Amino acid sequence: MRAEGWRGVAVVTGASSGIGAATARVLARDGFQVVVGARRRDLIEALAADLGPPARAYPLDVTSQESVDEFCAQVGEGCSLLVNNAGGALGLDPIATADEAQWQAMYDSNVLGVLRMTRALLPRLQASGDGHVITVGSVAAFEPYSGGAGYNAAKHAVRAVMDVLRLELNGQPVRVSEIDPGLVETEFSLVRFGGDAARAEAVYKGVTPLTAEDVAEVIAFVATRPSHVDVDQVVIRPRDQARVWLVHREGD
Repeated sequence: MRAEGWRGVAVVTGASSGIGAATARVLARDGFQVVVGARRRDLIEALAADLGPPARAYPLDVTSQESVDEFCAQVGEGCSLLVNNAGGALGLDPIATADEAQWQAMYDSNVLGVLRMTRALLPRLQASGDGHVITVGSVAAFEPYSGGAGYNAAKHAVRAVMDVLRLELNGQPVRVSEIDPGLVETEFSLVRFGGDAARAEAVYKGVTPLTAEDVAEVIAFVATRPSHVDVDQVVIRPRDQARVWLVHREGD
């Protein structure tokens, strides 16, 4: 049941920073009761405290079914929106020297994490009468690039999962949306390059990338359309990015 004046309960994964944290802020602004989850408990608790009641924060590791179960048990029964944001990339090695453990980790967080969270909360989204699954994908889902095979493969899989979910839920009161950002300046590259700040900064050199807030505003727009309107997919890039591998940089 929705409390008077509230749109419903929104769950945001990977909310300790970047797009997840920005999305939680915008959804709270737009009238959702936000439940945030991530592995870095101190950051999500600080975020929830900043947002104020009724925002809540619980630790969440989407690569662990036990963690997902514990988190979802605390969410309660009123969930109407799930934002699958947790995930990320590791490394930029060619296939010839690929680190299989990195590929496994990317698949586990990006793909199986989406499966675990969606499967766990789907009955509540259906019961809400106006449920919505929004998954943050990437332009990497349909634009392969050298060195990106592991991440490309994971995000291609995420896109397939969302497409199949739409088919399986057709006729039910649950919308399915995919948000595919291009170049966004968050902790993404820092994580990808194992904390190498100089290498991460070079990704954004000479270009004005998207911000986490840019993407969050699009997510909120999609989430607040009338219930009969399902925005299937949104691709959002910086003006100077035509493709993953084609970016105009100052001085080019």
